[in-house]
Amino acid sequence: MENKEKIIELKGVEKVFDGQTAVEKMDLYIRKGEFVTLLGPSGCGKSTTLRMIAGFEMPTSGQILLNGKDITNVPPYERPINTVFQRYALFPHLNVYDNIAYGLKLKRFRNTYVDKKGKERVRIEKLSKEVIDAKVSRVLKLVDLEEFEKRDVTTLSGGQQQRIAIARAIVNEPEILLLDEPLGALDLKMRKDMQLELKDMHQKLGITFIYVTHDQEEALTMSDTIVVMSDGTIQQIGTPKDIYNEPKNSFVADFIGESNIFSGTMVGSKKVRFINKVFDCVDDFPINEKVDVVVRPEDVFLADEGKGMVDGVIISSIFKGVHYEMTFKVGKTEVVIQDTIERKVGERCSIHIRPDDIHIMAKEFDCNRYDGYITKRNTVCFADGEFECDVTQLYEHSHLDEEGYLILENGESIDLTDVDVKVEVGLKDIEIIDNDEDGDACGTIISIVYKGDHYQIIIRTDDEEEDFVVDTEYVWNENDRVSVKIPKDKIRLKLKAVNQK
Repeated sequence: MENKEKIIELKGVEKVFDGQTAVEKMDLYIRKGEFVTLLGPSGCGKSTTLRMIAGFEMPTSGQILLNGKDITNVPPYERPINTVFQRYALFPHLNVYDNIAYGLKLKRFRNTYVDKKGKERVRIEKLSKEVIDAKVSRVLKLVDLEEFEKRDVTTLSGGQQQRIAIARAIVNEPEILLLDEPLGALDLKMRKDMQLELKDMHQKLGITFIYVTHDQEEALTMSDTIVVMSDGTIQQIGTPKDIYNEPKNSFVADFIGESNIFSGTMVGSKKVRFINKVFDCVDDFPINEKVDVVVRPEDVFLADEGKGMVDGVIISSIFKGVHYEMTFKVGKTEVVIQDTIERKVGERCSIHIRPDDIHIMAKEFDCNRYDGYITKRNTVCFADGEFECDVTQLYEHSHLDEEGYLILENGESIDLTDVDVKVEVGLKDIEIIDNDEDGDACGTIISIVYKGDHYQIIIRTDDEEEDFVVDTEYVWNENDRVSVKIPKDKIRLKLKAVNQK
Protein backbone atom coordinates (compact mmCIF):
# COMPACT_ATOMS: atom_id res chain seq x y z
CA MET A 1 0.00 0.00 0.00
CA GLU A 2 1.43 3.29 -1.06
CA ASN A 3 1.70 5.96 1.64
CA LYS A 4 -0.23 8.48 -0.48
CA GLU A 5 -3.34 6.24 -0.36
CA LYS A 6 -3.45 6.29 3.42
CA ILE A 7 -5.41 9.13 4.98
CA ILE A 8 -5.32 7.90 8.60
CA GLU A 9 -2.72 5.62 10.16
CA LEU A 10 -2.53 4.39 13.75
CA LYS A 11 0.88 3.13 14.85
CA GLY A 12 1.08 1.23 18.12
CA VAL A 13 -1.80 3.28 19.55
CA GLU A 14 -2.75 2.37 23.10
CA LYS A 15 -5.24 3.90 25.54
CA VAL A 16 -5.28 3.12 29.25
CA PHE A 17 -7.95 4.39 31.67
CA ASP A 18 -7.20 4.03 35.41
CA GLY A 19 -4.90 1.08 34.80
CA GLN A 20 -7.37 -0.66 32.46
CA THR A 21 -6.36 -1.02 28.82
CA ALA A 22 -9.17 0.08 26.50
CA VAL A 23 -7.16 -0.09 23.24
CA GLU A 24 -4.04 -2.23 23.04
CA LYS A 25 -1.13 -1.49 20.66
CA MET A 26 -3.31 -0.92 17.60
CA ASP A 27 -1.82 -0.77 14.11
CA LEU A 28 -4.34 0.27 11.47
CA TYR A 29 -4.49 2.34 8.30
CA ILE A 30 -7.49 3.67 6.41
CA ARG A 31 -7.41 4.64 2.75
CA LYS A 32 -8.79 7.83 1.25
CA GLY A 33 -12.44 7.56 0.27
CA GLU A 34 -13.03 4.26 2.11
CA PHE A 35 -16.10 3.42 4.18
CA VAL A 36 -14.50 1.66 7.15
CA THR A 37 -16.51 0.22 10.03
CA LEU A 38 -15.11 -0.51 13.48
CA LEU A 39 -17.29 -3.40 14.62
CA GLY A 40 -17.43 -5.12 17.98
CA PRO A 41 -19.37 -5.64 21.21
CA SER A 42 -19.82 -2.93 23.83
CA GLY A 43 -16.59 -2.14 25.63
CA CYS A 44 -14.29 -3.49 22.91
CA GLY A 45 -12.55 -0.12 22.36
CA LYS A 46 -14.11 0.93 19.06
CA SER A 47 -15.55 4.25 20.29
CA THR A 48 -12.32 5.01 22.16
CA THR A 49 -10.42 4.47 18.89
CA LEU A 50 -12.79 6.83 17.09
CA ARG A 51 -12.43 9.48 19.81
CA MET A 52 -8.62 9.29 19.52
CA ILE A 53 -8.85 9.83 15.75
CA ALA A 54 -11.17 12.81 16.40
CA GLY A 55 -8.82 14.23 19.04
CA PHE A 56 -11.29 13.98 21.94
CA GLU A 57 -8.99 11.46 23.64
CA MET A 58 -5.20 11.47 23.63
CA PRO A 59 -3.43 8.11 23.20
CA THR A 60 -1.46 6.84 26.18
CA SER A 61 1.19 5.79 23.65
CA GLY A 62 1.60 5.48 19.90
CA GLN A 63 1.07 7.82 16.95
CA ILE A 64 -1.86 8.95 14.82
CA LEU A 65 -0.95 10.18 11.34
CA LEU A 66 -3.17 12.17 8.96
CA ASN A 67 -1.91 12.19 5.38
CA GLY A 68 1.49 11.14 6.76
CA LYS A 69 1.70 13.95 9.34
CA ASP A 70 1.66 13.29 13.08
CA ILE A 71 -1.56 14.70 14.61
CA THR A 72 -1.39 12.77 17.88
CA ASN A 73 -1.41 15.95 19.98
CA VAL A 74 -3.29 18.23 17.58
CA PRO A 75 -6.56 19.51 19.15
CA PRO A 76 -9.88 18.46 17.58
CA TYR A 77 -10.71 21.87 16.10
CA GLU A 78 -7.47 21.85 14.07
CA ARG A 79 -8.19 18.45 12.49
CA PRO A 80 -10.11 18.28 9.16
CA ILE A 81 -12.39 15.75 10.82
CA ASN A 82 -16.06 16.00 11.87
CA THR A 83 -18.02 13.62 14.09
CA VAL A 84 -21.67 12.55 14.16
CA PHE A 85 -22.77 11.03 17.47
CA GLN A 86 -25.64 8.73 18.43
CA ARG A 87 -27.23 11.66 20.24
CA TYR A 88 -27.47 14.22 17.48
CA ALA A 89 -26.61 17.22 19.71
CA LEU A 90 -28.71 19.60 17.61
CA PHE A 91 -29.47 23.02 19.06
CA PRO A 92 -33.20 22.94 19.94
CA HIS A 93 -33.50 26.76 19.89
CA LEU A 94 -32.19 26.98 16.31
CA ASN A 95 -34.02 26.01 13.14
CA VAL A 96 -32.65 23.60 10.53
CA TYR A 97 -30.76 26.28 8.58
CA ASP A 98 -29.08 27.76 11.66
CA ASN A 99 -28.13 24.34 13.02
CA ILE A 100 -26.35 23.49 9.77
CA ALA A 101 -24.84 26.96 9.35
CA TYR A 102 -23.65 27.24 12.94
CA GLY A 103 -20.07 26.09 12.26
CA LEU A 104 -19.84 28.08 9.04
CA LYS A 105 -20.77 31.30 10.86
CA LEU A 106 -17.92 30.72 13.31
CA LYS A 107 -15.43 29.91 10.58
CA ARG A 108 -12.64 32.37 9.82
CA PHE A 109 -10.15 32.37 6.97
CA ARG A 110 -7.11 34.43 6.00
CA ASN A 111 -7.69 36.68 2.98
CA THR A 112 -4.69 38.28 1.31
CA TYR A 113 -5.34 41.52 -0.63
CA VAL A 114 -3.47 44.59 -1.93
CA ASP A 115 -4.39 47.96 -0.38
CA LYS A 116 -4.57 51.34 -2.14
CA LYS A 117 -0.87 51.90 -1.59
CA GLY A 118 -0.03 48.65 -3.33
CA LYS A 119 0.96 46.88 -0.12
CA GLU A 120 -0.05 43.25 0.46
CA ARG A 121 -2.29 42.83 3.51
CA VAL A 122 -3.74 39.83 5.35
CA ARG A 123 -7.20 40.09 6.84
CA ILE A 124 -9.13 37.52 8.90
CA GLU A 125 -12.60 37.34 7.43
CA LYS A 126 -15.91 35.55 7.91
CA LEU A 127 -17.71 33.60 5.20
CA SER A 128 -20.23 35.76 3.39
CA LYS A 129 -23.97 35.11 3.74
CA GLU A 130 -24.09 34.13 0.07
CA VAL A 131 -21.37 31.50 0.54
CA ILE A 132 -23.08 30.12 3.67
CA ASP A 133 -26.45 29.99 1.88
CA ALA A 134 -24.93 28.09 -1.02
CA LYS A 135 -23.18 25.55 1.23
CA VAL A 136 -26.30 24.95 3.36
CA SER A 137 -28.49 24.53 0.26
CA ARG A 138 -26.03 22.03 -1.21
CA VAL A 139 -25.95 19.77 1.87
CA LEU A 140 -29.73 19.98 2.38
CA LYS A 141 -30.15 18.70 -1.15
CA LEU A 142 -27.58 15.99 -0.46
CA VAL A 143 -29.51 14.72 2.58
CA ASP A 144 -32.84 15.11 0.74
CA LEU A 145 -34.24 17.81 3.04
CA GLU A 146 -34.60 20.80 0.70
CA GLU A 147 -37.17 23.37 1.80
CA PHE A 148 -36.69 22.36 5.46
CA GLU A 149 -34.49 25.39 6.25
CA LYS A 150 -37.02 27.16 8.47
CA ARG A 151 -38.33 24.08 10.26
CA ASP A 152 -37.92 23.72 14.02
CA VAL A 153 -35.58 20.74 14.58
CA THR A 154 -37.74 19.49 17.47
CA THR A 155 -40.60 18.85 14.99
CA LEU A 156 -38.49 16.51 12.83
CA SER A 157 -38.51 12.73 12.98
CA GLY A 158 -35.50 10.82 14.30
CA GLY A 159 -34.31 10.02 10.78
CA GLN A 160 -34.64 13.65 9.70
CA GLN A 161 -32.75 14.84 12.78
CA GLN A 162 -30.00 12.33 11.98
CA ARG A 163 -29.71 13.70 8.46
CA ILE A 164 -29.50 17.26 9.82
CA ALA A 165 -26.68 16.16 12.14
CA ILE A 166 -24.86 14.63 9.16
CA ALA A 167 -25.49 17.76 7.06
CA ARG A 168 -24.04 19.94 9.83
CA ALA A 169 -20.93 17.73 9.88
CA ILE A 170 -20.32 17.61 6.13
CA VAL A 171 -21.08 21.28 5.42
CA ASN A 172 -17.60 22.09 6.74
CA GLU A 173 -16.15 19.84 4.02
CA PRO A 174 -14.06 17.57 6.28
CA GLU A 175 -11.60 15.11 4.83
CA ILE A 176 -12.94 12.46 7.21
CA LEU A 177 -16.40 11.94 8.69
CA LEU A 178 -16.57 9.94 11.92
CA LEU A 179 -19.90 8.33 12.84
CA ASP A 180 -20.26 6.91 16.37
CA GLU A 181 -23.27 4.54 16.36
CA PRO A 182 -25.38 7.27 14.69
CA LEU A 183 -28.38 5.01 14.01
CA GLY A 184 -28.68 3.53 17.49
CA ALA A 185 -31.63 5.70 18.52
CA LEU A 186 -33.74 4.89 15.42
CA ASP A 187 -36.36 2.17 15.06
CA LEU A 188 -35.55 -0.91 12.96
CA LYS A 189 -37.16 0.18 9.67
CA MET A 190 -35.72 3.70 9.86
CA ARG A 191 -32.31 2.27 10.70
CA LYS A 192 -32.38 0.04 7.61
CA ASP A 193 -33.44 2.97 5.43
CA MET A 194 -30.67 5.17 6.86
CA GLN A 195 -28.07 2.47 6.22
CA LEU A 196 -28.78 2.70 2.49
CA GLU A 197 -28.90 6.51 2.62
CA LEU A 198 -25.53 6.70 4.36
CA LYS A 199 -23.97 4.36 1.79
CA ASP A 200 -25.39 6.49 -1.02
CA MET A 201 -24.22 9.68 0.71
CA HIS A 202 -20.71 8.27 1.03
CA GLN A 203 -20.58 7.55 -2.70
CA LYS A 204 -21.79 11.07 -3.55
CA LEU A 205 -19.36 12.83 -1.20
CA GLY A 206 -16.30 10.71 -1.94
CA ILE A 207 -14.80 11.43 1.50
CA THR A 208 -13.58 8.92 4.05
CA PHE A 209 -16.22 7.53 6.44
CA ILE A 210 -15.16 5.83 9.68
CA TYR A 211 -18.20 4.25 11.28
CA VAL A 212 -18.60 2.62 14.71
CA THR A 213 -21.29 0.05 15.44
CA HIS A 214 -21.99 -3.20 17.28
CA ASP A 215 -24.61 -4.11 14.64
CA GLN A 216 -23.21 -6.73 12.26
CA GLU A 217 -25.89 -6.12 9.63
CA GLU A 218 -25.02 -2.40 9.49
CA ALA A 219 -21.36 -3.24 9.00
CA LEU A 220 -22.03 -5.83 6.28
CA THR A 221 -24.51 -3.55 4.47
CA MET A 222 -22.48 -0.34 4.27
CA SER A 223 -18.76 -1.01 4.57
CA ASP A 224 -15.91 -1.31 2.11
CA THR A 225 -13.74 -2.61 4.95
CA ILE A 226 -14.68 -3.99 8.38
CA VAL A 227 -12.34 -3.91 11.37
CA VAL A 228 -13.60 -6.46 13.91
CA MET A 229 -12.53 -5.59 17.46
CA SER A 230 -12.71 -7.44 20.76
CA ASP A 231 -11.27 -6.49 24.10
CA GLY A 232 -9.23 -3.57 22.76
CA THR A 233 -7.55 -5.51 19.96
CA ILE A 234 -8.19 -6.03 16.26
CA GLN A 235 -9.38 -9.56 15.52
CA GLN A 236 -9.69 -9.31 11.73
CA ILE A 237 -9.69 -6.74 8.93
CA GLY A 238 -11.32 -7.46 5.59
CA THR A 239 -14.18 -6.88 3.17
CA PRO A 240 -17.67 -7.81 4.38
CA LYS A 241 -17.56 -10.92 2.19
CA ASP A 242 -14.16 -12.00 3.54
CA ILE A 243 -15.16 -11.37 7.15
CA TYR A 244 -18.36 -13.39 6.73
CA ASN A 245 -16.99 -16.28 4.66
CA GLU A 246 -13.45 -16.54 6.04
CA PRO A 247 -13.49 -15.67 9.78
CA LYS A 248 -10.03 -15.78 11.35
CA ASN A 249 -11.14 -17.14 14.72
CA SER A 250 -14.16 -18.35 16.66
CA PHE A 251 -14.92 -14.88 18.04
CA VAL A 252 -15.29 -13.42 14.54
CA ALA A 253 -17.26 -16.46 13.34
CA ASP A 254 -19.62 -16.18 16.30
CA PHE A 255 -19.97 -12.38 16.22
CA ILE A 256 -20.51 -11.91 12.47
CA GLY A 257 -23.86 -13.39 11.56
CA GLU A 258 -24.85 -16.78 12.94
CA SER A 259 -22.48 -19.73 12.94
CA ASN A 260 -22.22 -23.33 13.95
CA ILE A 261 -18.82 -23.76 15.57
CA PHE A 262 -17.64 -27.30 16.31
CA SER A 263 -14.51 -28.89 17.71
CA GLY A 264 -12.95 -31.09 15.05
CA THR A 265 -9.88 -33.14 14.16
CA MET A 266 -8.08 -33.33 10.84
CA VAL A 267 -7.95 -37.02 9.85
CA GLY A 268 -6.45 -36.73 6.38
CA SER A 269 -5.65 -34.38 3.53
CA LYS A 270 -8.60 -31.96 3.43
CA LYS A 271 -10.64 -34.30 5.61
CA VAL A 272 -12.02 -33.30 8.99
CA ARG A 273 -13.99 -35.21 11.61
CA PHE A 274 -16.72 -33.43 13.56
CA ILE A 275 -20.21 -34.40 14.78
CA ASN A 276 -19.04 -38.04 14.56
CA LYS A 277 -18.54 -37.95 10.80
CA VAL A 278 -15.61 -37.40 8.41
CA PHE A 279 -16.29 -34.58 5.93
CA ASP A 280 -14.36 -33.44 2.87
CA CYS A 281 -13.27 -29.79 3.12
CA VAL A 282 -11.14 -27.31 1.17
CA ASP A 283 -8.75 -26.26 3.96
CA ASP A 284 -5.65 -28.33 4.63
CA PHE A 285 -4.17 -28.73 8.12
CA PRO A 286 -1.74 -31.30 9.54
CA ILE A 287 -3.24 -34.71 10.26
CA ASN A 288 -4.46 -35.18 13.87
CA GLU A 289 -4.47 -31.42 14.50
CA LYS A 290 -7.37 -30.23 16.66
CA VAL A 291 -9.30 -27.49 14.84
CA ASP A 292 -12.43 -25.35 15.03
CA VAL A 293 -14.98 -26.00 12.29
CA VAL A 294 -17.37 -23.24 11.16
CA VAL A 295 -20.53 -23.93 9.14
CA ARG A 296 -23.12 -21.22 8.53
CA PRO A 297 -26.75 -22.28 9.26
CA GLU A 298 -27.82 -21.51 5.68
CA ASP A 299 -25.15 -23.91 4.40
CA VAL A 300 -26.58 -26.99 6.14
CA PHE A 301 -29.04 -28.83 3.86
CA LEU A 302 -31.77 -31.14 5.14
CA ALA A 303 -32.67 -34.50 3.61
CA ASP A 304 -34.82 -37.46 4.59
CA GLU A 305 -33.36 -39.82 7.18
CA GLY A 306 -30.66 -42.05 5.72
CA LYS A 307 -30.24 -39.93 2.58
CA GLY A 308 -27.77 -37.39 3.89
CA MET A 309 -24.36 -37.53 5.56
CA VAL A 310 -25.42 -37.55 9.22
CA ASP A 311 -28.74 -38.58 10.77
CA GLY A 312 -30.34 -36.86 13.73
CA VAL A 313 -33.55 -35.32 15.06
CA ILE A 314 -35.12 -31.84 14.94
CA ILE A 315 -35.46 -30.54 18.51
CA SER A 316 -36.70 -26.99 17.83
CA SER A 317 -38.14 -24.92 15.00
CA ILE A 318 -38.80 -21.17 14.91
CA PHE A 319 -40.30 -19.21 12.01
CA LYS A 320 -38.12 -16.15 11.27
CA GLY A 321 -40.09 -14.59 8.38
CA VAL A 322 -37.95 -15.57 5.39
CA HIS A 323 -36.90 -18.96 6.76
CA TYR A 324 -37.32 -21.45 9.57
CA GLU A 325 -34.51 -21.72 12.09
CA MET A 326 -34.28 -25.32 13.24
CA THR A 327 -31.99 -27.08 15.70
CA PHE A 328 -30.86 -30.54 14.62
CA LYS A 329 -29.32 -32.80 17.26
CA VAL A 330 -26.64 -35.43 16.59
CA GLY A 331 -25.78 -37.23 19.83
CA LYS A 332 -25.00 -34.37 22.23
CA THR A 333 -24.17 -31.87 19.48
CA GLU A 334 -26.62 -29.25 18.20
CA VAL A 335 -26.57 -27.96 14.61
CA VAL A 336 -28.50 -24.79 13.73
CA ILE A 337 -30.12 -24.88 10.27
CA GLN A 338 -31.90 -22.18 8.28
CA ASP A 339 -34.26 -23.45 5.58
CA THR A 340 -37.42 -22.22 3.82
CA ILE A 341 -39.03 -25.67 4.32
CA GLU A 342 -39.86 -26.65 7.89
CA ARG A 343 -39.12 -30.00 9.47
CA LYS A 344 -41.30 -30.55 12.52
CA VAL A 345 -39.96 -30.98 16.05
CA GLY A 346 -39.32 -34.68 16.70
CA GLU A 347 -38.85 -35.50 13.00
CA ARG A 348 -35.86 -37.67 12.23
CA CYS A 349 -33.93 -36.54 9.19
CA SER A 350 -30.44 -36.14 7.78
CA ILE A 351 -28.09 -33.29 6.84
CA HIS A 352 -25.66 -32.64 4.01
CA ILE A 353 -22.76 -30.12 4.10
CA ARG A 354 -20.71 -29.30 0.99
CA PRO A 355 -16.89 -29.14 1.23
CA ASP A 356 -16.84 -25.44 0.19
CA ASP A 357 -19.16 -24.57 3.08
CA ILE A 358 -16.88 -26.03 5.75
CA HIS A 359 -14.40 -23.46 7.07
CA ILE A 360 -11.49 -24.78 9.16
CA MET A 361 -9.67 -22.56 11.70
CA ALA A 362 -6.71 -23.30 13.92
CA LYS A 363 -7.83 -23.70 17.52
CA GLU A 364 -7.18 -20.53 19.51
CA PHE A 365 -7.04 -22.34 22.83
CA ASP A 366 -5.98 -25.87 23.62
CA CYS A 367 -4.86 -25.22 27.19
CA ASN A 368 -4.50 -22.42 29.77
CA ARG A 369 -0.84 -21.50 30.29
CA TYR A 370 0.56 -19.15 32.95
CA ASP A 371 3.72 -18.03 34.67
CA GLY A 372 3.51 -18.67 38.39
CA TYR A 373 5.52 -19.19 41.57
CA ILE A 374 5.41 -21.52 44.56
CA THR A 375 4.57 -20.10 47.99
CA LYS A 376 6.00 -21.16 51.35
CA ARG A 377 2.77 -23.17 51.82
CA ASN A 378 3.59 -25.19 48.67
CA THR A 379 0.64 -23.64 46.85
CA VAL A 380 1.03 -22.00 43.45
CA CYS A 381 0.18 -18.38 42.62
CA PHE A 382 -0.87 -17.47 39.08
CA ALA A 383 -3.59 -15.47 37.32
CA ASP A 384 -4.49 -13.39 40.39
CA GLY A 385 -5.12 -16.48 42.51
CA GLU A 386 -3.51 -18.96 44.88
CA PHE A 387 -4.22 -22.65 44.26
CA GLU A 388 -3.53 -25.98 45.96
CA CYS A 389 -1.17 -28.06 43.84
CA ASP A 390 1.14 -31.08 43.84
CA VAL A 391 4.68 -29.69 43.90
CA THR A 392 6.24 -33.18 43.74
CA GLN A 393 5.60 -33.21 39.98
CA LEU A 394 8.42 -30.65 39.61
CA TYR A 395 11.02 -33.38 40.33
CA GLU A 396 10.62 -37.08 39.57
CA HIS A 397 10.47 -39.45 42.54
CA SER A 398 10.35 -36.58 45.04
CA HIS A 399 8.16 -36.25 48.13
CA LEU A 400 7.34 -33.72 50.85
CA ASP A 401 8.59 -34.14 54.41
CA GLU A 402 6.62 -33.18 57.51
CA GLU A 403 8.00 -29.62 57.44
CA GLY A 404 6.95 -29.05 53.83
CA TYR A 405 10.37 -29.32 52.24
CA LEU A 406 10.69 -31.18 48.96
CA ILE A 407 12.93 -34.25 49.28
CA LEU A 408 14.58 -35.41 46.06
CA GLU A 409 15.35 -39.01 45.16
CA ASN A 410 18.97 -38.53 46.30
CA GLY A 411 17.81 -37.21 49.70
CA GLU A 412 18.51 -33.53 48.96
CA SER A 413 16.07 -31.10 50.63
CA ILE A 414 14.71 -28.13 48.67
CA ASP A 415 12.75 -25.08 49.84
CA LEU A 416 10.45 -24.22 46.92
CA THR A 417 9.40 -20.79 48.24
CA ASP A 418 9.31 -18.25 45.37
CA VAL A 419 10.48 -20.79 42.78
CA ASP A 420 9.19 -19.75 39.31
CA VAL A 421 7.10 -22.32 37.47
CA LYS A 422 5.16 -22.80 34.27
CA VAL A 423 1.51 -23.71 34.88
CA GLU A 424 -0.88 -25.55 32.55
CA VAL A 425 -4.59 -26.17 33.13
CA GLY A 426 -6.97 -27.90 30.73
CA LEU A 427 -10.01 -26.07 29.36
CA LYS A 428 -12.38 -28.60 30.95
CA ASP A 429 -10.57 -28.66 34.30
CA ILE A 430 -11.81 -25.30 35.63
CA GLU A 431 -15.00 -24.95 37.65
CA ILE A 432 -16.92 -21.66 37.45
CA ILE A 433 -18.58 -20.47 40.66
CA ASP A 434 -21.23 -17.74 40.76
CA ASN A 435 -19.76 -15.80 43.68
CA ASP A 436 -16.42 -14.26 44.59
CA GLU A 437 -15.97 -15.98 47.94
CA ASP A 438 -15.85 -19.71 47.15
CA GLY A 439 -13.28 -19.70 44.35
CA ASP A 440 -9.52 -19.21 44.26
CA ALA A 441 -9.49 -16.35 41.74
CA CYS A 442 -12.17 -13.82 40.73
CA GLY A 443 -13.03 -12.13 37.47
CA THR A 444 -15.63 -11.16 34.90
CA ILE A 445 -16.91 -13.16 31.93
CA ILE A 446 -15.85 -11.24 28.82
CA SER A 447 -16.67 -13.74 26.06
CA ILE A 448 -19.00 -16.68 25.43
CA VAL A 449 -18.95 -18.82 22.27
CA TYR A 450 -21.25 -21.83 21.81
CA LYS A 451 -19.50 -24.78 20.14
CA GLY A 452 -22.31 -27.20 19.41
CA ASP A 453 -22.15 -29.22 22.62
CA HIS A 454 -20.49 -26.81 25.06
CA TYR A 455 -19.76 -23.16 25.75
CA GLN A 456 -16.26 -21.72 25.61
CA ILE A 457 -16.06 -18.95 28.18
CA ILE A 458 -13.28 -16.45 28.86
CA ILE A 459 -13.01 -15.05 32.39
CA ARG A 460 -10.72 -12.05 32.91
CA THR A 461 -9.23 -11.46 36.37
CA ASP A 462 -9.46 -8.08 38.08
CA ASP A 463 -5.88 -6.99 38.79
CA GLU A 464 -3.49 -8.69 36.37
CA GLU A 465 -6.10 -9.05 33.60
CA GLU A 466 -5.19 -12.71 33.13
CA ASP A 467 -7.66 -14.95 31.29
CA PHE A 468 -9.14 -18.32 32.20
CA VAL A 469 -10.54 -20.13 29.15
CA VAL A 470 -13.16 -22.66 30.23
CA ASP A 471 -15.12 -25.28 28.30
CA THR A 472 -18.40 -25.92 30.12
CA GLU A 473 -21.86 -27.29 29.42
CA TYR A 474 -23.47 -24.68 31.67
CA VAL A 475 -24.97 -21.38 30.47
CA TRP A 476 -23.54 -18.10 31.77
CA ASN A 477 -23.87 -14.46 30.74
CA GLU A 478 -21.29 -11.95 29.59
CA ASN A 479 -20.27 -9.51 32.36
CA ASP A 480 -21.22 -12.00 35.11
CA ARG A 481 -18.96 -11.71 38.16
CA VAL A 482 -17.62 -15.19 38.94
CA SER A 483 -14.74 -17.02 40.55
CA VAL A 484 -12.88 -20.17 39.51
CA LYS A 485 -11.77 -23.31 41.29
CA ILE A 486 -9.27 -25.85 39.95
CA PRO A 487 -8.78 -29.33 41.43
CA LYS A 488 -5.28 -29.89 42.78
CA ASP A 489 -4.62 -32.83 40.46
CA LYS A 490 -5.57 -30.79 37.34
CA ILE A 491 -2.77 -28.22 37.77
CA ARG A 492 0.33 -29.23 35.84
CA LEU A 493 3.63 -27.65 36.88
CA LYS A 494 7.09 -27.38 35.31
CA LEU A 495 10.14 -25.55 36.54
CA LYS A 496 10.64 -22.31 34.66
CA ALA A 497 14.40 -22.34 35.21
CA VAL A 498 16.52 -23.87 32.45
CA ASN A 499 18.79 -25.74 34.86
CA GLN A 500 16.05 -28.14 35.97
CA LYS A 501 17.39 -30.98 38.07
